[in-house]
Amino acid sequence: MRDSNMLSDRNTARCFGAFFIFSFLTYGLGSGLMTALTGADTPLSAIHQHTSQLVFSLVLMSVLHTIANIALPILMWGRFSAVSARLTVGYLAFAIAATVTLIVGTVLNAMQIPLADAYAKTPETWHLQAGQSLTYGAVVCYQLGMAIWGVGGLLMTVLLFRSGLVPGFLPIWGGIGYVVFIAGTQLELFGYPLGVVLSMPGGLFEITLSVWLIVKGFKTTS
Repeated sequence: MRDSNMLSDRNTARCFGAFFIFSFLTYGLGSGLMTALTGADTPLSAIHQHTSQLVFSLVLMSVLHTIANIALPILMWGRFSAVSARLTVGYLAFAIAATVTLIVGTVLNAMQIPLADAYAKTPETWHLQAGQSLTYGAVVCYQLGMAIWGVGGLLMTVLLFRSGLVPGFLPIWGGIGYVVFIAGTQLELFGYPLGVVLSMPGGLFEITLSVWLIVKGFKTTS
């Protein structure tokens, strides 16, 4: 029975780590492909010529990323709720809220597909203005979604620390990283381009935590 529980813990740890990496990669790749189009010199023309690229990025960001994001708190529900039911519910709630906010951003970008088609047929100035507005709205949704995800991440690090599932330095590092990350998202909204730099501590924590869980799993003494 004990061997069975240890195997279950091991599999859960690996899945949690794998979903973290999967979430990171799907949104990162999708966002890169999206930005290559919306950040072009003539965004609507680029979207019209590479619609399949935009659709692929939308699938990565709004479908695959969503599955991974929601899977994270669900996988840890039993272990985290044993520590604090309220914090666990909060972690899940913030994960859902962040995911929904990010999906709204992808929908705004998706709305540029018919706009790009109309622009290709009869180019007008209002097409460009509308495209810029949609892109700006998507950027705002991204920054807000990331800030919400950062708050959820803070709850996760508290739960990890209190549960003792991983060495204490990891959740402490993660908590600091998420605070810095949240600050970066808010500075981006006010026009200070520091989001990428300030996301590094939190991003490195997520990668380190993922690799740790996949390789070592949870602490057996917790």
